[in-house]
Formats: sequence, structure tokens, C-alpha cells
Amino acid sequence: MSLQAQPVDPALVQALQQATSDIQEQTIDLDSLLWLSSMSERIDNRIKNPFYRIRLLEAVYTEAEMAGLDPQLVLAVIDIESNFDRYATSRVGAQGLMQVMPFWKDVYGKPNDDLYNPLTSLRYGCTILRHYLDKHDDPADALAAYNGSLGRSTYPDKIMRRLTSRWQFEVDAYSKQTSKKSMASTNTGTALGQP
Repeated sequence: MSLQAQPVDPALVQALQQATSDIQEQTIDLDSLLWLSSMSERIDNRIKNPFYRIRLLEAVYTEAEMAGLDPQLVLAVIDIESNFDRYATSRVGAQGLMQVMPFWKDVYGKPNDDLYNPLTSLRYGCTILRHYLDKHDDPADALAAYNGSLGRSTYPDKIMRRLTSRWQFEVDAYSKQTSKKSMASTNTGTALGQP
């Protein structure tokens, strides 16, 4: 059987154009892989499912970046607030990974949002934390406001200790050298292009 050129159906051409219009090669730089690997190892005893663990870390990074936050700070908040338990509920009723109070759903005008959904909790939590960071000159005051403990230093101190003891991430020397050679225009001094 020989293949002969057949007339191409214009509808097929249009369908292929639409289907492939948003395909872009996605590459993950070495720093991103190192960050994901490093953060994943730090929570593998709390989140056993590796797929969920990596997906959660990717969502943390995405939501933190959208809000202009350091992803490690968000991880420290989650660590202290819920110990990475998406179904956590505090004694005062805060819910989810970032322990968002349910009244925020009414403030956002979305009373049916599920704060136990990690993506919803991250969106609310990062947005609220960014608001307080913009409102307060001192990051400690912003963290205290997020926690509802403005004027006290216990919560911000706890977050900062956890940030420095568990969530710090430094790019190693090999990565910096390799990245400088291969991605001259990229700042590799911070993980995943953190703000």
C-alpha cells in the first residue's frame, strides 16, 4: 500500500492549530529541581504520597510567587499552623493548611469555598499574608496580624525560628556555576526566582 498525498481537510488543520497553539516546551532548571527535592525530603515523613507532596510544593511555590511571598516563609507558616494537615481545624475554627478563618470566605464573597482544599487554603492564606505584609512595616507585626495575635511576638518568633531551622534553602556552588554558564540572564542566587 503506498501513501499518496491526500487533500488536507481545512477543519483538521484548524483543529490542530487550536490544539497546539499553547504548547510550549517547559524546562525545569537545576535550582527548581534542587528546591523541590530538598523541600520534599523535609516533609516526606508528614506527607507520604510523593505525587501529592510534589504537587503541593509546586502549588506553594506558585501561590507564594503570585502573592510576592518567599515560598519558604509560606512553608514555615503551614508547618506551624497545620503541620501540613490539610484537614486541620484549630480550636477557634481556622481551617486547612494555612489555618484560614471561615469568615474570610464571606469577605471574599465566596461562602461555598472549601478551606480544606489545599489550593483554596493557599490562595486565601497567601493573599491574606501579603495584605498584612503590605499593611505593616514590620514583618513580625504582619505575621502576628495573620495569626490574630498583633502586639505579641510569640507567633512571629516561632515562624522565624522554623523558617531558619527547617526551611532555609541555599543554592549550592555547583548549581551556581552551572546556572551562570547556561543561563547568564537568570539570577540563580535564590531558589526558583524567589522575590
